[in-house]
Order: sequence, then C-alpha cells, then structure tokens
Amino acid sequence: MEPSVLIFAVSYLILAIGQPPILRIDRTGAVIIGASLMVFVGAISMEDAYKSIDYRTLATLFGLMVLVAHFRLSGAVNLLSAWVLKRAGTPNGLLIFVIAAAGVLSALFVNDTICLLFTPMLLRLTYSMGTDPRPHLLALCMAANVGSAATITGNPQNLIIGMASGINYGKFFINMLVPSAAGLLFTYVAIRIFYRHQLTTPTTQHKDSGNFPYHKAMVIKFIFLSTACLAGFFSGLPIEVVAMAIASCFLITRRVKPEKVYQMIDFKLLLLFIGLFVIMGGFQGSKAFTWLSDLSTIALRGSISLSFVSAGLSNLVSNVPAVMLLKPLVKTLGLGDRGWLILAMSSTFAGNLTILGSIANIIVVEGASGRVRISFMEHLKVGLPVTLTSISFGIWWLNNFYI
Repeated sequence: MEPSVLIFAVSYLILAIGQPPILRIDRTGAVIIGASLMVFVGAISMEDAYKSIDYRTLATLFGLMVLVAHFRLSGAVNLLSAWVLKRAGTPNGLLIFVIAAAGVLSALFVNDTICLLFTPMLLRLTYSMGTDPRPHLLALCMAANVGSAATITGNPQNLIIGMASGINYGKFFINMLVPSAAGLLFTYVAIRIFYRHQLTTPTTQHKDSGNFPYHKAMVIKFIFLSTACLAGFFSGLPIEVVAMAIASCFLITRRVKPEKVYQMIDFKLLLLFIGLFVIMGGFQGSKAFTWLSDLSTIALRGSISLSFVSAGLSNLVSNVPAVMLLKPLVKTLGLGDRGWLILAMSSTFAGNLTILGSIANIIVVEGASGRVRISFMEHLKVGLPVTLTSISFGIWWLNNFYI
C-alpha cells in the first residue's frame, strides 16, 4: 500500500470516530499529523502542499467568523430573544420562528456559528415559556443545516464547492433557494408530527421577560456592515475579498478589544481545513485515487447516485471531508455546474440524518446537555424523514428546474 493512501485512510478514520483509542488526538490534530506525514514521506512536496491550500476559503471563513463575533458582542442576539419572547406566545409559534430564523441566518452566515449563538438563547426562551426544549433544539440544528444549503457562505462545504466550481453567488442562491425552503417546510412538518403533544401544551407564565442587554451603536454597525457584505456577495465581487473587507471594517472600533473577537474565532476549524487540503493534495497523486476516479465515472453517472454516495459519506466522515473527497471526482461526471449544486445539496441535507452528520448537530446537542438530553435515536426518528424527503425533493428540483 502506498504511504499516502495509508495516511489518508487513517486520517479519515480519526475524522469519522473523533478520537482514536488510547491516544488523545482530536480531529484537528489528526489532520495536522496527516498533512505533515504527507510531506515527510514525499507524497507531496512542500511547494505543492502550499499550492493545495485554498486560501480563498480560509479568508472567507475568517471574515465571516469576525462578522458573527460582532453579532454576539453587540447584543443583537439578545434583541432577537426579547422580540421572540414577546411575540411567540405558543410552543408552535416558537417552533415556526426557530425554523425560519435559523434557516435564513444560516444561509447568510456559517450555520455552525448560528447554532452556537441560538442554543443558549433557545434554552432560555423555552424555560421562560415553560415548554419542552427538545423539539425546538432539533428544529434549530436541522433548520440550520437545511437553510445553509441556499448560499455559498452557508457552510464550510459550500465554500469549498463555490471556490472549486466558480459558480457565482447569485446563481448558486437562485438554484438552491427552493430546495432549501422546501427542506425547512419538511423539517417543520416532521417535528410537528413527532412532538404534537409538546407543541400543543399550554405555556406557563413568562419568568424572564427582561434583562436582554445590547449596545445600540454596535447593533446599528452590525446591521449596516452585514447588509454591505451581502450586497458585495450578490454583486459578483470575489467572496473572499468582500468577507475580508467587511471583517477589517468590523475590527476598526473604539469599543471592542481585539482579544474578545479573536477568542470567538474558531482557529481549530481553520487549521483543520489547512490539514485536509494538504492530505487531499497528497492523496490525489496516488494510484488509488486514479483508480477511484476511474470508478467514479462508472458508478457516479447520475445525480441520484452522486446524491446518495455524498449523503452516505457525509454521515461516515462528516460533510466537509466528504466534499473534499468527492470534489475532484465531480469534475469527471459531465454534469457541469448542476453536479456541484447536487453535491452541495446532498452533503448538506445529509447532515440531518444523525447527530454525527454535521458539526451543527453536535454543537446543539452538547450545548444543551446540561439541561436536556437528546439521544441518537430521538434525533434519528426526526432526521431520517427530513433527510430523505429533502434530498429526494432536491434531486427532483435540480434535475428539472436547474437554471
């Protein structure tokens, strides 16, 4: 076996299981070790390793992380909490709001950060309303996954696809808007059916109607700059340039210490991406990858096979590594831009199947674990119908109404 294939296989295995036995190595550590070994054994030269790293994706992610950090620091999320508490009078009303807000915001910003922001907010709101938080927490992670499929900036795997395919922001959005909206509807219907008793139980008196601090000037600045960011994306300007320019504007401030912003940036995720880029660069030079590429031209001839292979891989190794593995193979299928959109749709929607399907799920479930437990099977009973209906509709739509 070629050394590059062994390094690739072990790295992806650790990505799938989270941590190997005995050793205390996390996913980020595994890909850093794997990338270093790829260079050490000569599977990829140092110069080619540098070239394999997609700095545009890293720059875009960093810029969006700075933007979301200011969303938190400004207290805009607290304003949203107060608004919801006044208007969502029933558990079902709160469910509708959660799905709509998580879906829309995840399309605009990275879905993982939206889950990070909304989990404590939801726990507080459901406690104040005296209702079961489980259906709303499931709605949060599933709507965040589904909504993020609508745009290139919705999640990390879409960023990779957007950069690799060259599809502009507007075209991506136009084609993915309806599948994402339909997925949000499927999410609402599934949760409404499985949790009909919890969602129809009368709420108790609000116990926490105040104490939602925010900074007015910072909120105004956030609204202005985030609007400018979206305008830049839709105008056709390079996404990474827009993201970094907006991040720079956010960092020009008299009120917020830079340390507070940097503490909210997920540098581990950025390092994970760097390692994955190098590992895939080394693996692509192997005979095994050539064989896999030839096999893909036979096995992945259509959108259906691509969708379900992508969905299966996304639940084995998570969606970002799955997309990195399938990215060079999509080019051989002859589907053009539609193939890239099908990969984005299926890998993202597949994240709803199990708790391990996406980082967003893990963020919500772990973040709420101190108050409520959501088991693997409880997530699966809702995630299975949501995933199957969403992917099936997405395949049908992109095959028949692709623009």
